[in-house]
Amino acid sequence: MPGAMIRSGARAEEIAAIGLRAARAASGFRSLGIGAGDVVAVYLRNDFPFFEASVAAGLVGAYSTPVNWHNSPDEARYIFENSGAKAIVIHADLYRGIEKAIPKGVPVFVVPVPPEIMSAYGIPADAAAAPAGTVDWSEWLSQFPPIEAGPAEPPGSMIYTSGTTGHPKGVRRAAPTAEQAAAWAGIIGKVMGFNAEYGEPQEMVTVVTGPMYHSAPNAYGLFGFRTGANVILQPRFDPEELLQMIEKYKVTHLHMVPTMFVRLLKLPEEVKRKYDLSSLRFVVHAAAPCPVHVKQAMIEWWGPVINEYYGGTETGAVVFCNSQEYLAHPGTVGKAIDGAKVMVIDENGNELSCGATGEVVCRTSTIPDFTYHGDDEKRRRAEKAGLISLGDIGYLDEDGFLYLCDRAKDMVISGGVNIYPAEIEAELHKMPGVGDCAVFGIPDDEFGESLCAVVQPQPGANLTEADVKTFLRAKVAGYKVPKRVEFKTDLPREDSGKIFKRKLREPYWAAAGRQI
Repeated sequence: MPGAMIRSGARAEEIAAIGLRAARAASGFRSLGIGAGDVVAVYLRNDFPFFEASVAAGLVGAYSTPVNWHNSPDEARYIFENSGAKAIVIHADLYRGIEKAIPKGVPVFVVPVPPEIMSAYGIPADAAAAPAGTVDWSEWLSQFPPIEAGPAEPPGSMIYTSGTTGHPKGVRRAAPTAEQAAAWAGIIGKVMGFNAEYGEPQEMVTVVTGPMYHSAPNAYGLFGFRTGANVILQPRFDPEELLQMIEKYKVTHLHMVPTMFVRLLKLPEEVKRKYDLSSLRFVVHAAAPCPVHVKQAMIEWWGPVINEYYGGTETGAVVFCNSQEYLAHPGTVGKAIDGAKVMVIDENGNELSCGATGEVVCRTSTIPDFTYHGDDEKRRRAEKAGLISLGDIGYLDEDGFLYLCDRAKDMVISGGVNIYPAEIEAELHKMPGVGDCAVFGIPDDEFGESLCAVVQPQPGANLTEADVKTFLRAKVAGYKVPKRVEFKTDLPREDSGKIFKRKLREPYWAAAGRQI
């Protein structure tokens, strides 16, 4: 297990201190000519300067653009240039890796890497300090007086969505009106539990478990901070460490992804029973379909505190369900919230009846509409039947609850038959000895695509390809049994624990001379 990786703090006096630093940084940004509609790029791991830089950008009417720090230098350069970033705030070790990718003339402010993040990622001390000749973030902002006032409603973050083909695109909204901001705050408060139903802000304690360059952890962390909750930043998800923090800090709120549930449930029983989790009031998850047996096991373990929502960077949250609703509708991701519309359509844009599987389209009327920065054509392609497609396949039941089958881009068409890898992964997670897995399509001369499963065995498990296929044949139709099964001791992961499926899939398609 990693060492201490906690940066906690956002009690009243600490919130005030971070707010003061943000107000000073905002004055600094203004001195650089940064203002309404401009962009400040935030190239940081989960660290409190992330809050400072993001809030400071909003105070001058600018967008904060969190950048995935796993990016290659070319990928980082694209986002800096495409967004038109007027300033970059970056951790010292990350700066060293992409220094040559930074556009000329753009001011860069370097944040020394704190001990918790050094421990989590094995960063040596000489890489953690700001390089000679760079501008230290804290020293720079300290020379400015706090900004006197900012816009009534800042524009928020411009998040770059993952590109399935080509470059990612920035999702950008106009600054909300006061009415829109209040409505959106109400939605966020409901789906993330930051409202009076779950206590006063000073009573709320949360751990940000996912990387804040992602849309949901970004919104969750910043909203929790602005609400006045006590925010703990976990630089890198570790299941037992999370249990330790829940007990030690009396954590009340969490935002998670299903992969985290899987990893928690894989802990030995004696470890799971070791920690007091009774402080939890509201746990919410999103980002991917959760296998039914995983969700039910988490509700059984943690109690009826687990909630779920579905949405995207483009739409915000559009459906929601609590534990009771889920148990009455196993497998659902929720029902449309107030102000949201959800439909399932066919390839011609026609609405499908209950139970019919098709493309999920949705929209929330209470927040400003979005654009893809610099790409109006992609924005037009995203709109279908007057709503927005997030690229998911699913269906609605007769009570209006939505169920997801898979991502459209992950769906495999083998011999003309649609296969949803998420269904197969859910069954594999039940197999004794399987720690984690990923199922995806690979080129096949006869069928166009065939299934490949990559399995990460649990320590000590001795699994074979025949074992996996035999197990699955008893669970799914024969055509859903992967043609190829491989084993890896470690799967490529994001900091949330979610598998980088693209990194597993790409080599097969590249070897065949085809793109995905």
